[in-house]
Amino acid sequence: MDVRVFRGSKQEIAEGLAQIDGEIREAIVFIEGPSDVPSRPGEDIFAEMTPFMANAGGADYSRDAIYSRLEGE
Repeated sequence: MDVRVFRGSKQEIAEGLAQIDGEIREAIVFIEGPSDVPSRPGEDIFAEMTPFMANAGGADYSRDAIYSRLEGE
């Protein structure tokens, strides 16, 4: 599986997708709402992606754990 990220206008993203050879089975699209609508505090914008996440049991995914060196590194 190949992963690609397209950024730009709708037209630029559509053109990039159209140029891909092979079958495209899924796409994740981030849609920005109007700037006058405030986001809800504490809202998890990635909640609907949870079924697609790979989580190891007992792993510490905190920012401190990710960016701290372990003993021996």
